[in-house]
Amino acid sequence: MTAVRQDAWSPDDDIILAEVTLRHIREGSTQLAAFEEVGERIGRTSAACGFRWNSCVRKRYEDAIQIAKQHRQKRNYLKKQSSSVTAAPHVSSLSIVDEDSKSFKQDVISEESITIDGIIRFLRQWRGAYQELQRQVKLLEKDLLDRDEELSELRAENHRLNSEVTNAQTDYRTVNDDYKTLIQIMDRARRLAVLNEEDELKPRFKMDANGNLERIE
Repeated sequence: MTAVRQDAWSPDDDIILAEVTLRHIREGSTQLAAFEEVGERIGRTSAACGFRWNSCVRKRYEDAIQIAKQHRQKRNYLKKQSSSVTAAPHVSSLSIVDEDSKSFKQDVISEESITIDGIIRFLRQWRGAYQELQRQVKLLEKDLLDRDEELSELRAENHRLNSEVTNAQTDYRTVNDDYKTLIQIMDRARRLAVLNEEDELKPRFKMDANGNLERIE
């Protein structure tokens, strides 16, 4: 049983989905068979592939779809033409019986010409489908380059912001250390001022001639 993946569709997944689906259309197969094949190749369910095709990918390949349908019609036409060529010996025998071999040869040549024209048109249409796929690939490659450039710019911006954060953290530590030092200096000054005030307010005494202590103002 194919596992269901929850990650986003990549450009390569979309290309695989488009190529397989267009091939099934050209060969006269069903889109359901195409979705099942794609699901097995990229590890998704056929329902997920069908939803992706109808909701997103199909819109980008409208021209290629029409070409694929024309290829399918041409394929059926060529099969019918091959059947007609296979039946030609019966016509030949009838022509010989009717002694009209010249007319028969002209009919055979006409059938061969039509078949060759059909093959030429088929190849031209195939070339058109191939060119369309090439165009889609170039667009995807351009989009990938744009995303790479955007990623490089984001990485450079991230590096710059990290540098600014590092510098800000360094400045903060420096300012914080200076602030602590200033607080310590102010605390020392406050304690010294308190000690000086206590020394000034402390009463002083001296002994008089009678041996008594006398306070000095």
